[in-house]
Amino acid sequence: MNTIDQATNNRIQQWLTAEYDAETVGQVQKLVDNKEETELIDSFYKDLEFGTGGLRGIMGVGSNRMNKYTIGKATQGLANYLKKQFPEQQIKVAVSYDSRNNSQKFGHLVANVFSANGIQVYLFQELRPTPMLSFAVRHFGCQGGVMLTASHNPKEYNGYKAYWNDGGQLVAPHDENVITEVNAIQSVSEIKFDRIEANITLVGEEFDQYYIDANKKLSIHPDAVAAQKDLKIVFSSIHGTGITIVPKMLEAWGFTNIHLVEEQATPDGNFPTVIYPNPEEEEAMSMAKKKGEELDADVVMATDPDADRVGLAVKNHKGEIQLLNGNQIGSLLIYYVLSSKKENGSLKDNDFIVKTIVTSNLMSDIGNSFSVKYYETLTGFKFIGEVITRVEGQENYLVGGEESYGFLVGDLVRDKDAVNSCAFIAEMTAYFKNQGKSLFDVLLEIYETYGFYQEKLISLTKKGKAGADEIKQMMADLRANAPQSLGGIAVKEIRDYANSVSTVLAGNTQTAIDLPKSDVLQFITVDGDVISARPSGTEPKIKFYCSVKENLDNRGQYEDVAVKLEEKVKNIMADIVKN
Repeated sequence: MNTIDQATNNRIQQWLTAEYDAETVGQVQKLVDNKEETELIDSFYKDLEFGTGGLRGIMGVGSNRMNKYTIGKATQGLANYLKKQFPEQQIKVAVSYDSRNNSQKFGHLVANVFSANGIQVYLFQELRPTPMLSFAVRHFGCQGGVMLTASHNPKEYNGYKAYWNDGGQLVAPHDENVITEVNAIQSVSEIKFDRIEANITLVGEEFDQYYIDANKKLSIHPDAVAAQKDLKIVFSSIHGTGITIVPKMLEAWGFTNIHLVEEQATPDGNFPTVIYPNPEEEEAMSMAKKKGEELDADVVMATDPDADRVGLAVKNHKGEIQLLNGNQIGSLLIYYVLSSKKENGSLKDNDFIVKTIVTSNLMSDIGNSFSVKYYETLTGFKFIGEVITRVEGQENYLVGGEESYGFLVGDLVRDKDAVNSCAFIAEMTAYFKNQGKSLFDVLLEIYETYGFYQEKLISLTKKGKAGADEIKQMMADLRANAPQSLGGIAVKEIRDYANSVSTVLAGNTQTAIDLPKSDVLQFITVDGDVISARPSGTEPKIKFYCSVKENLDNRGQYEDVAVKLEEKVKNIMADIVKN
């Protein structure tokens, strides 16, 4: 096996020792005997690291895979860090898991390790969504938490989202410090696997009501819900955790006409009806959309496996069910919350909204029009949660989101919340229907007021170590040979978040970017188009984002302007991906 470097080979040899159970050793030995070099390299070339979504990887044997030992090691490292950060305290953590294969088993494994370290564990008795884990951390006064999920990744993946005492995912310096603690564990013998039953409290179905009641208090227009209680809603959980709580939430808010996509209602880690369980994908929304068409639904929603992302389809101006993208959904929510609060006189001077750097500027435009402050963060909802926590007590978070279909209204949790979003999308639909408008009508009104924004995302999948190296080289090439024009439009400004510098090409003037370093490049054209390149923190992908804008003088121009913008995006993306 000539292509395997020494460090990788050392990891392989370690996993063949008696430290590991016989089944694990046997699986590693089989890979060695069969000379499966690519699989060995991908499984052992590094240790799993915390990215924008925590620990995430393919399930299997190896230091770069999700398994008993990598999860045990991560949990032991987190336990060690919690003990150092909260000395002389009884440490408490919450643990939940989604519908993925092995998620429940991994959840109990995590609970076992925490309990063996003398930590009090609140373990969900059955699968529940990520936002409920965040809510539980805050509800029980925990110092930390763990959610076992790989969100919307393909079925072979699982993941480990680690949370701090504010209910948000780990951010600097805690994420790096936990990794330091994890890397300090040199032997499996340092991991305490033996469960101490007395340290584990099971969280049952009764907890759902706390979460539902807290969310219901956030409702802005319960009168509109009462008037439109028979609003025709189609919902799919795409074989995930959403089925355990979204229908309950909608019913608690007063909606009575909820139709489930039954073929996708049973939790199943194999996700048998979709290629990817991701509501960002048109294919994953197809069954819900079809049911919406059959029923002439007012609103069609679907959540991903851990119910922190939501996809949406609504009736367009032609009466057809049309999918909306994450930028459109987020803009509608922000417009609804701000316009409603202005209408009822509850907007405050210290209110704010949040979006990420790759999310449409339409959201900030809406905020500005209502004189509401906005924050911009790096990609990953954990950074939005970090802002909410940092200014808590001085400023008041209203709503925020990211283009990847993650949103949150109110500050009950510190992560994106598709359950909360489903309730507000339904309420928003009811409110505007009361005025004789569909959500698509409102979207067109927004475009007429603020400009017609059109966005596109292209993701290139590059698997394994070779793929990771290729992505790294693509970003290096973009930095070394930055495009001077895209789609025939001159580039005005280049923002390099890895080097924390923004460069205006005319005059080569530079200013500092006041955000943590991140491997992101943005190109802003003279037309104001924003094109971003970013390696994913949760998947083996490099992502290219494009946002363009054109005036929409009246809705009758919608089709013509849409075609024009699509062509512009196509030309820009052809250049950036080629570069």
